[in-house]
Amino acid sequence: MPILPIDSGRYGTKEMKDIFEEDRKLNYELIFESAVANAQAELQIIPMEASKNIEEVISSNKITVQRVKELESISDHDTAAIVEAISELCSESSKPWIHYGLTSNDVVDSSTSMQMRDVFKILESKLHQLINELLKKSTQYQDLPAVGRTHGQHASITSFGLKFAIWSNELLDHLIRIDEGKKRFLLCKTLGVVGTGSLMRENALEVQKIVAKKLDLFPVEAATQVIPRERYSEMLFTITLIALTLDKIAIEIRNLQRTEIGEVQEPFKKGQMGSSAVPVKKNPIKSERISSLARIVKSNLNVSLENIALWHERDLSNSANERFIIPMSSILVDDMITTMIKIIAGLKINKEKIVNNIELTKGQIFAEFVLQVLVLKGIPRFKAYRDIQSIAFNAVEKQEHFFDALIKEEEIIKNVSKEELEVIFNPQSQLSASNNIIRNIVNKAKQMNIS
Repeated sequence: MPILPIDSGRYGTKEMKDIFEEDRKLNYELIFESAVANAQAELQIIPMEASKNIEEVISSNKITVQRVKELESISDHDTAAIVEAISELCSESSKPWIHYGLTSNDVVDSSTSMQMRDVFKILESKLHQLINELLKKSTQYQDLPAVGRTHGQHASITSFGLKFAIWSNELLDHLIRIDEGKKRFLLCKTLGVVGTGSLMRENALEVQKIVAKKLDLFPVEAATQVIPRERYSEMLFTITLIALTLDKIAIEIRNLQRTEIGEVQEPFKKGQMGSSAVPVKKNPIKSERISSLARIVKSNLNVSLENIALWHERDLSNSANERFIIPMSSILVDDMITTMIKIIAGLKINKEKIVNNIELTKGQIFAEFVLQVLVLKGIPRFKAYRDIQSIAFNAVEKQEHFFDALIKEEEIIKNVSKEELEVIFNPQSQLSASNNIIRNIVNKAKQMNIS
């Protein structure tokens, strides 16, 4: 019976959840055992016949999750149960060489790396899709002036397309972080009980190197019984950064969809109900879901940080919680990216509302540009600042347009002509370097083979 919403199918894609299914996890562990035996035979540490027999047994698909669980119920040790399940099917001459020189966490940690290797393949592919959707919007709306808000207040003019370009750039950098981080956290370990490679001695590092290459992983440089948990924290930190960027995008969409702003709207399909009580509502529930799931992912990172400081060469205080935080973070972030792709692809942009919102402050959004012109005319900055502030505040009290208030002021009009002010108050003329910034990010994506 499903316990968590992940189990019930409410959250998570099949391709991502499959990576963490019991039979898939067992398969990763068995592939690791086979790769180690193969490498050891290659270096003449164990007999070639034993390696071949172990490989045949593992590839036979006769070792089942059910049998491993039956053995675990007796030994109370999951990895030992896997080794015993292999041993049951191997020849007598091969049995001594199964799991030779390894410890449980060689299997556990390396198979986790194999899982995460496949997790990142999915995440990278979907990030490519999301970046493409964002870049489409950035170029489509690069010439659309919009309100730029700071502290929740109208601050200055921005390009509406620049919002999407900035988000794209952060996601591009997340892809770079993943690629650079793989050599630090997609690690293979075959160094035994306390990380010395004890039984394989002078061949230990060579075995590890061969196995890592076979499994598309990186050999750990130094470890105790476990791969240092700083590596897992960096891995989850990278995943969490992706989640928080998605949360940032979701919050902006939620804010821009507010009735009072109304600049965007999440896709709303036929038959969808925004509220069980209010028939007219179209709530940004997909973005809210992303923000909600981001909180879980962020909390999981904190757990991984707690796992760094283990006793001596290791203890088990990290083991149980990692069975939760690694699958959960991976599955939830995948779900979040998948949802965000749908949101951005179907996002409705209300251009009329975006343009109208610029005038909500009756032209005061152009104050920055008036200040700039006065400074360039030689007016001391703080004198110009105080003059503009006084005019603007008085205009608010009188409910007067800022442009009209300015042209009445002799101190202003003697330095800035009405024609110059008309250019300043044209939002299209205040997009500044927005197009160049967007173009640079599009080129960056192309250089990363995202187009």
